[in-house]
Amino acid sequence: MDHEVLEFDIGLGGSSAPEADDDPSAGLDVDEDMADSPALHVTTPAGSRVNNGGSGSGEIYLPEGDLLDLEPYEGMEFESEEAAKAFYNSYARRVGFSTRVSSSRRSRRDGAIIQRQFVCAKEGFRNLNEKRTKDREIKRPRTITRVGCKASLSVKMQDSGKWVVSGFVREHNHELVPPDQVHCLRSHRQISGPAKTLIDTLQAAGMGPRRIMSALIKEYGGISKVGFTEVDCRNYMRNNRQRSLEGDIQLLLDYLRQMHSDSPNFFYAVQGEDQSTSNVFWADAKARTNYTYFGDTVTFDTTYRSNRYRLPFAPFTGVNHHGQPVLFGCAFLINESEASFVWLFSTWLMAMSGRPPVSITTDHDPVIRSAIMQVFPDTRHRFCKWHIFKKCQEKLSHVFLKHPTFEADFHKCVNLPESIEEFESCWLSLLDRYELRDHEWLQMIYNDRRQWVPVYLRDTFFAEMSITQRSDSMNSYFDGYVNASTNLTQFFKLYEKALESRNEKEVKADYDTMNTFPVLKTPSPMEKQASEFYTRKLFVRFQEELVGTLTFMASKADDDGDIITYQVAKFGEDHKAYYVRFNVLEMKATCSCRMFEFSGLLCRHVLAVFRVTNVLTLPSHYVLKRWTRNAKSNVILEEHVADVYTNYLESHTVRYNTLRHEAFKFVEEGAKSLETYNVAVTALQESAKRVSHSTKNEGRINMLNGRIRGDSLCDGNQVNNTSGDNKKFSSQALSEDDMDKRIQELTNELEYAKRKCEVYRSNLLSVLKDIEDHKLQLSIKVQNIKINMKDGL
Repeated sequence: MDHEVLEFDIGLGGSSAPEADDDPSAGLDVDEDMADSPALHVTTPAGSRVNNGGSGSGEIYLPEGDLLDLEPYEGMEFESEEAAKAFYNSYARRVGFSTRVSSSRRSRRDGAIIQRQFVCAKEGFRNLNEKRTKDREIKRPRTITRVGCKASLSVKMQDSGKWVVSGFVREHNHELVPPDQVHCLRSHRQISGPAKTLIDTLQAAGMGPRRIMSALIKEYGGISKVGFTEVDCRNYMRNNRQRSLEGDIQLLLDYLRQMHSDSPNFFYAVQGEDQSTSNVFWADAKARTNYTYFGDTVTFDTTYRSNRYRLPFAPFTGVNHHGQPVLFGCAFLINESEASFVWLFSTWLMAMSGRPPVSITTDHDPVIRSAIMQVFPDTRHRFCKWHIFKKCQEKLSHVFLKHPTFEADFHKCVNLPESIEEFESCWLSLLDRYELRDHEWLQMIYNDRRQWVPVYLRDTFFAEMSITQRSDSMNSYFDGYVNASTNLTQFFKLYEKALESRNEKEVKADYDTMNTFPVLKTPSPMEKQASEFYTRKLFVRFQEELVGTLTFMASKADDDGDIITYQVAKFGEDHKAYYVRFNVLEMKATCSCRMFEFSGLLCRHVLAVFRVTNVLTLPSHYVLKRWTRNAKSNVILEEHVADVYTNYLESHTVRYNTLRHEAFKFVEEGAKSLETYNVAVTALQESAKRVSHSTKNEGRINMLNGRIRGDSLCDGNQVNNTSGDNKKFSSQALSEDDMDKRIQELTNELEYAKRKCEVYRSNLLSVLKDIEDHKLQLSIKVQNIKINMKDGL
């Protein structure tokens, strides 16, 4: 035969076969052996057919009979090249190594392959610079597996058409794999047809790869008999989902177009031109309106991307004035690269009128974090603590098994510290107690502690109900509707059902707030005030804090003039004290627990200070509109949160506290010596006379013809301004006493005018409040009628 040698290398020395050094764009899980070994696509008539599960495609024929026990030797013949390949791979499985194709020769006459070389997967050396690009480094570098092994089998085709072994190298320069680990080698990992059927069935039932592998191991009697690893199972399931999603994405787009046609305020966007594999975002009119009221804190819930739900679905949610989850938009994620998240967050921000939130909570994901830093540079980013605790169970499973007390100690270390110093000390103590100082994952989450440990986050608003009773998980909007077996076709109906149910719950909470009255537990005007402004659920939380003040004692710890520091602790527990800094003149207090900053509700420690300082009503700056029954009202009520009587109480309280504060300083200075004491007593007596005189004058003020007059002006010195006498009042003709009386008269008139304005303003606010309440009641009735009509249909 006239042959011309045409050589090309398939994976020789790492120069040709594609290796998974870069982060795979398809998102597949890759192991080390996979990185060095291309998939085999082999056929041979000598044997039984099985699928190559390593790649999810291709077929392999395994030899049968006596060939299974033979060792290759020169001169050994095969019916075909595929039969030789299958035999060498079977031999490799028995010995304990993986194979791949290295080089070939083709005929110059017809291009047919006439020579093959099969090698150990560890043959050659990897070219470390091969996968680097001009713009970036390798994201996930794989460990080196090729060590220059020389073991190989060469075969060439004879004139008869049969293939004969022309060369065989038995020796390896590395350790071989024992029989119970052979199933991990790339060329021996195969997902058979029956195994695929079982995986498909269990996947449709909502099971994840880990549970499916457990079922397969039990079914086949051991992992080595299954014939593939969990990585192969996960990749196979992911490919199934990807193919299904690409077929269903058109249904989603058709649905969104119809929704936009029905409502022009319905917003949706698709990333890129290839809509079959693009990310999608949408937000209806109600979601966009809700953001204007409750968009101060946002949760980007990526739970549904996990195997628990299987849908690449991620909603933006928040918390409404009843503490219920409220929707701000939804995303459908096919491509989860950093650029995709940047596009998604930018698009969502545009739909929300360009107003970024104060805070955002997400899963612990470096890609999401990077995108948030680019789109929301001024927004406080928090990692969901529940996700980190869940990951802890996986990363530290050996510690959980060995030390049953570790989980409780870990939670206490994260949740209980009241200061950064206390957390740092507790964390080091925890690592030392369980010998975990060198644990890589714990070190990583410690480096990110400012984004998930509560003590670092208390200075930012996250709409949590309290510091000590926070929920550990994201309050997911679609929990109970989307589950592990939900596919995209079912999703639309469940999505609309969730919207309707959540809306109904909000209507019911509005109704309860407007038509039920809470039981007051104290005679405090502050409790009555709060019951009239907060929603029912928020009032209950406030009431818990107010009643909790009865077990706390507040004592002055420091006084630097304008600001007094109080130590607040339970009776007999001074070692667990909180510190409240109170500015008497501005009626502002800050507590070391930072509950108000974190949740928007005052803590029991500040309320205890208010109790001992005679602050009877909540200052307006401590009632956030987003927690009130008028949260969705356009009437601005934050500056006037009390009725007429509470305004009077508060103004009286301010005067009382200011005078007492100044009096305390006066007494402390006056008591320092006998001389200062005598001066202070004289000054107090003189001041008491002036205050008494002022009180008497204020009491004699009366009304005449709609104007304020004092009795002292009735001695003939008042201005006579009747229609029969046009005499002018001349200030130059008045004595000094007359001037003082005239100034007093004008001052009294001004005071009266101010009081009338206050009454008018309070009446107006009361009318506006009644209008808003009536409007809300009508809205509730309309919603109830709609719901009843739907039920009737």
